[in-house]
This record gives sequence, C-alpha cells and structure tokens, in this order.
Amino acid sequence: MSVAQPADGRARRLAVWFIETGAPLLAVGVLLTAHLGALPPYAAVGGAVGVAAALAASRLVRLAVRLHRAQRGFGPCRGAGFLGFGVLASGISAVVLMLSPAEARDAVALAGLAVALLLYLLGMLMLPGAASTVPVRLRRAFDGLSLGISLAFSAWVIPPAGGLPPLAMVAALLAVVGLPIITITTLRAYEHRRSAALCGLGAGSAVVGLALVAVLTDYNAAPTAVPLVAIPLVAGPALIAAGARRANPVAQPPAGPTEPQTTLTAYPLLTIPAILATLSALYHLVTVGHFDSTSILLGLAIIPTVVVREVLVMLDIRRYARRLAGQEAHFRSLVSGANDLTLIVGEDLLIRWQSPAAARLFGLADAEVVGRLFPDLMHPDDAPDVTAVLTGVIAGRQVPDRPQLVTARLRDGHGVWRDTESTISDQRGVPEVAALVVHVRDVSERQRLERTLHELAFTDQLTGLANRRELTRTIVTQRAVPGHAGALLVVDLHGMAGINEAHGRQFGDAVLAEVGRRLKTGVGTDDVVARLGGDEFAVLTVDRPVLAYAMGTRLLTALTEPYQMPGALVYLGTSIGLADLTGGDSVDDVLRRADLARLRARQLGRNRVEWYDDQLEEQFTRRLDLERELPGAAQRGELDLVYQPVLDLDDQQPVGIEALLRWRSPALGTVLPAELLTVAEDLMLVEELGRWVLDTACRQLAAWSHRSRPIWMAINVSARELASPDFVGRVTAALAEHRVAPERLVLEIAEPRGSVEIPAAVTQLAALRTVGVRTALDDFGTGPASLAQLRRLPVDFLKVDRTLVIDRGSRDGESKPFIDVVVSLGRRFGLEIIAEGLESPTQVSQARAAGCRFGQGYALSRPAPAERVEAFLEEFPSASR
Repeated sequence: MSVAQPADGRARRLAVWFIETGAPLLAVGVLLTAHLGALPPYAAVGGAVGVAAALAASRLVRLAVRLHRAQRGFGPCRGAGFLGFGVLASGISAVVLMLSPAEARDAVALAGLAVALLLYLLGMLMLPGAASTVPVRLRRAFDGLSLGISLAFSAWVIPPAGGLPPLAMVAALLAVVGLPIITITTLRAYEHRRSAALCGLGAGSAVVGLALVAVLTDYNAAPTAVPLVAIPLVAGPALIAAGARRANPVAQPPAGPTEPQTTLTAYPLLTIPAILATLSALYHLVTVGHFDSTSILLGLAIIPTVVVREVLVMLDIRRYARRLAGQEAHFRSLVSGANDLTLIVGEDLLIRWQSPAAARLFGLADAEVVGRLFPDLMHPDDAPDVTAVLTGVIAGRQVPDRPQLVTARLRDGHGVWRDTESTISDQRGVPEVAALVVHVRDVSERQRLERTLHELAFTDQLTGLANRRELTRTIVTQRAVPGHAGALLVVDLHGMAGINEAHGRQFGDAVLAEVGRRLKTGVGTDDVVARLGGDEFAVLTVDRPVLAYAMGTRLLTALTEPYQMPGALVYLGTSIGLADLTGGDSVDDVLRRADLARLRARQLGRNRVEWYDDQLEEQFTRRLDLERELPGAAQRGELDLVYQPVLDLDDQQPVGIEALLRWRSPALGTVLPAELLTVAEDLMLVEELGRWVLDTACRQLAAWSHRSRPIWMAINVSARELASPDFVGRVTAALAEHRVAPERLVLEIAEPRGSVEIPAAVTQLAALRTVGVRTALDDFGTGPASLAQLRRLPVDFLKVDRTLVIDRGSRDGESKPFIDVVVSLGRRFGLEIIAEGLESPTQVSQARAAGCRFGQGYALSRPAPAERVEAFLEEFPSASR
C-alpha cells in the first residue's frame, strides 16, 4: 500500500499534465505544421482540436459526476458539466468541419459557434460563486447582452472596407454578444477568482477561435490560415480543464444579502453601452449622414436590454429591501423580547440608543436615558467602578474579544435601585455600530435567592444565629488577618433534655431562641454568635483571651438566670470552654481545644468557665482511653475490691469494713473510683458496676461471717443507683442469696444535691431501714445544705470529712475544732459519728476528744486486699462491741 499510493499520485499528476499541457502543445504543433502546408489543414484542425477537446471534455464530465456523487445534487456539478459539453461541441464542430464539403463549411462553423457559445454561457453562469440564483444569472446575461449589442451596433455602423458577408457578420455578432457576458461573469466570480479566470479565458478563447474559423470559411480564405486561427480552440479546452481542477469541489453555503453578486456596484456598466452606441452613432452620422433600417434596429435593441437589466436590478433591490426589513423586524423582536436591556454607549460615555425592552424591564423611557452618561444611571457608590471599567475598555486595557462584566445598582423608572450585571462589548471596529454595546440584566431576584440560600446554608433557622459552617468561615477569615487576635467560647447547656421531656419540643425551641437572644445581647458588635447544634452554642470574639474570659463570666451569669417562659419558669446549667484563636494549626484545632475546655468545665461541676491548657490534651486522651476500655471490664474480670477497716477509737478494735472499688486495667493500670465513676455515669454503667460491687461485697461478707468477731460491710452507692426503682429489691436479693444479715450491710450515700433528689432519697432510705439495712451519709460537711438535710434523711451513721477535724482558730485566739459541733448535733439526731480521712495521730486524737466513736483513715489502717484485711482482723481476738 505504501508503494501503490505514491505510484497512483504520480500517474494522476502525469495525466493532468498531459491533458492540460502535453496534449495542447502537441495539438499546437500539429496546427503549426498544417499552417506551413506539411499537413492537410482541415484534417489537422479536426484531429488536433477534436483530440484536445475530447480529453478536456472527459475530464470535465468526470469532475461533474464526482461532484454530483459527493454533494448528492446537481447544483455544484452543472457548471463543470455545461463547460464540458461546450468543449465537446467545439471539438465536434472541428471534426464535422473536416468532413464537410467546402461550400458547407461556413454554415457548419457558424452552427458550431452558436451551440458552443450557448453551452459556454450556461457553464460560466453556473460556476460556483459566479451567480447563485436565477435572477442574478439573468442580470449577468443582460449586462453582457447590452454591452454586446452596443458593440454589435458599433461594428455595424462602422463596418470594414467592403463590408462583411452575412454568415461572417452573424458569427461576429454572436462573438461580440457572447464575449461580454463571459467577461462580466468571470469578473463577478469573487469566490473562485483564479479558477473562474481560467475558465472564462478558456471559454472566450474557444468562442473567438470558432468565430474566426467561421469568418475565414465564409470569406473563402486560404485553407492554411484556418489551422493558425484554430490554435485558440486548442488552448481554450486546456484552460477550462485547468480552471475546473483549481476550483473548490465542495459546494459553498449560500451567502448573505451583502455578497458581491447582490450589491449594486454594476451601475458603471450602464454607461459603457450608451457611450459606445453614442460615439458610433456620431461617427456614422459624420461619415455617412443617415442610418439604415438594420442600424436603427440594432440601436433600438440596446434599450430593451438596458430596461430589462434595470427591471432585474429593481427586483433585486426590492428583494434585498424585504430581506433587510425582515431581518430588522426579527432583530427588533429579539431585542424587545429579550430579558436584557441593550444600550449603545459612545466613547464619551453618552447613551445613544436603548432597546425597546427598557420600558418593560426597568420602566425607563428614551427621554430619561438617551443622551445621559451611562454611569449617571448607577448608584453613586457604584458609578466610579462603572466609569473605570468603561474607560478601561475604551483605552484597550481590558482583554480583547472578551466582554467585560460590571455589577452595579441601577435606578429604574420608579426610583427603585435594582441590582444589575452589565456586559460591555467593544464594537467600535464595526462601522455600523462604532460604539460600546452594553447589555444590562436585572439580577435582583437572583441575588435575593442567593442571599436566601446563603441564609439557609450559613444561618441557624431556629435562632437566626450563624451556624457551624459560618462560624468556621469566620474563624478562617479572622485567622488569616496578620497579627490577628481573638478567642472562641463554646457554650454547653445542661437541662434541655428535661425541659423537652416535661414541656415539649416547641417549648424547648423557645428556650433555645431565648438563649440565643441573651448571647447576642452579651457580646460586642464585632463578635459572632453561632449555634453549633442541639444545645451547644459558640461565641467568636475579637477580644484577647483575658477579656474573653470576662465575657464568658458575664454570659455564664446571664444564661444561668431563670427563664420565664409562657406557663413555666425553667433553669439551665452552663459550661463554657475558652480557647485562643492563635493556637492550633487549623480551625478544627481551635474548635477541638474550646470543646476540651468545655468538657473540663462540665466535669468540674458545671456553671463555670474553663480555659484551655496543654494538660487538657492529656486529660482528654486519658478520658477517651477510659471510655474505650471501661465497657465490659466486669465481664473481663478487671474489677477488684479493696477493704479499709473502720476502728473503734476507744479500744482500736475493728467494727466495720468499707469496700472500695478498683479497676485493674491491663492498658491503663489501676483506676480509682474518683476517676472511674465519672466515666461510668456518662456511659450509663453505674448500675452495672453497682451490682457487681454489691454482689462481690456480700459474698466476701458472707465468707467472714463464721468468725467470732462480727463486723459490718460498708458499700458506696451513687445517687443514680439509689433512685432506681428496683434498688431495694436488688439489695434484698443479694442479702438473701449470700445469707447475710441485713444489719451487717451499711450503704454509704453521697449527700443529695438539689430539691429533686432529696424526696426520692428519703423514700429509698426509709425502705432500706424497713428491711434492716443501715445507711450512712458520706462526706458530710462538703455539701451546700448539710445541716438542713440532716433532719430529713433517715440515716444511721454520719461520716464527717477530715476537714472538720482540723483545728480552726477562733476570734479570741482559742483553738476549737468544728468537729465538736458536728458530734454534738449528730448525738441529738441519734447518729453514730465516723471520722474519715484521718491521716495523722493528731487528727485521731482530735476526733476521739471531740466524741467521735469510730474512725477511718491511713493513720488507722490502709485499704488492702481481702487476704490482708483478714490477717489484720486476726490480730484482734477479743469480741467487738
């Protein structure tokens, strides 16, 4: 294939060269030889012209067939086809001329000229780009016809000496009429100038050659002169074949109404026939003095051709006018029905024209707009930007061929400012415009929708505050400011779940809205208040951390005040965490640090503001580890109890033991109750751990029941456990399962906090006393209202904190411990006093001196496993009291 393709190309080029150059040169050589008398003249003419014409005609016909197949129509191929038939007619005329007798050769030559001329004219008029419509082709024909008739008139009135024979005169007239049509058509073929010029030159040469042969045969000229004038008959077909080959075979799309064939540029053609006819008539009058009938007919024939030509031009003008009117109406309908206002603005920024849509879109009349400066229509704040963009476009400082966009507010005809976008296009290079074209679009509705979407995307719909996404964006913006300062406060509300359960979700939403209002009132104008979700809020302040801490304190006070809502008065607890914006690598770090501080505030008792520090990271990691490992600790056997004896301070004999929980985690080590129980409460594991402690302690107490020294076992119970409805039943079941006497079990409860916990605690403690289980009030002296609650709670023991045992100085300088007051009060209520946390002999002595019967602490005995405690009990053989 790679070898065949170059070979085919060389063969094709060789064939083209032979048809367009080689064969014509051979034919010219034959004709010159015949002119010199070496060959028969008419035989040489018939052979040379016939072969050259046959080769060229075959190429033109093949081209026409190929165009027909490629374009699936006869339009593009008709020009090549008629030219091919014209060439073929020329060749046939030469062959017939060779075969005809001498007396008939002039008639054969004239007939061949007439047929070939008609085919050549049709072919030239149908060439691509010469004339695309029938009216244009007719106008081309009458342009040439009027010029040809004027030339014929001139030839008739200025004849050569002796005149012309009739057939020669007809041949000359045909040539004179046909050649101008070919010439004008060739000159007007703007789209394919070179190929049209070659085809026109070839057709003209063939017509001239046929006309000369007809004239010579009619004059009975010497036969050797015929081959010489037949040379154009050989050159013509070759030129036509070359021109057809150079034409673009692809059919061109129809041009618009401004294409050269429809422009009115042919008026100078009207003067040429008139000038020729006038000069010829004047010469004839001067030389002859009168006109014969033929001259008069030829002169008058010029007038109809010019009139018909003008009629055709008028029809073209009307069609052109109708087309322009239709296009203008189409343009006006598009402009008036568009959603954009179109303005024409000059280089002086004055508005020259506005589209009819101005009244419909903006209520602006032409008198209000035309003649004014375009920036004057805009808002005073936006006018400088508009002016800068317009002057930039005029000065060429903008990107070429790219419309510029400017956003500004435009005052409509009703005095309302509209948000608009204007697209500015520089059309000064278009002569019909020579100005700036501005398309103004009303984007008020779009911007309103954008603001609505922004509110939906960046605003909390319940409170109207910023949401988490907007808060994050603001933090990023504030952190990007060089030398930025500021702090983030994360606010956590406590009690919303109870409010929603008691009063409903709608009531809770109203409380949250009030919280948002209080936060908004308590911050600065440059601060951002956001709702993170649920009952979490945040405040982003530009103040430094110290001032932000003071703001947090004020917000804490405002948020913990009562909420007077319709139908109820509710309270909320608050925990606030604070973090500096300069810390951390990202926004997520800032949020995480503030949230860690909030968790710390919650763990430390709520209703407080906590500042982030590096230790919170370690505490947070520790907390996550605890929350991960604690679930399932009882099933894995990681829980353990240690026991600390309670001694009689008078004789130092053990009377009871307190069971203390330990978590022996393989990953975290030993975890004490102070850290363990907080995590268990959050994970709702307190009751599970309580069951395990109760069961294990009762089992151990049962194991010690066979000893002669009876002791009681104290177990710590949380407020959540105590409030459980089945708690008393669980205790009773555990005692029965392990066969432990109820009076040997002591349940230590923490001091109830708040008015809600106390009635429930009183009910449960009374039920336990009915069963026979004794109870103790643990950590007495650390609560807010210990003395007031002591009378209501049915307990048997009072465990006082060691801080009450330490001496405190009085005003007169005497030293008197507060433990004396507590012991005296406990005796009045019939309670046994246990002094816990005794860490030194001095504290033991003070507790004994104050009247405490029992004591517990490191100074008496440390917590130890059951085996060691059992060994400790063996050291006291006497019976307990």
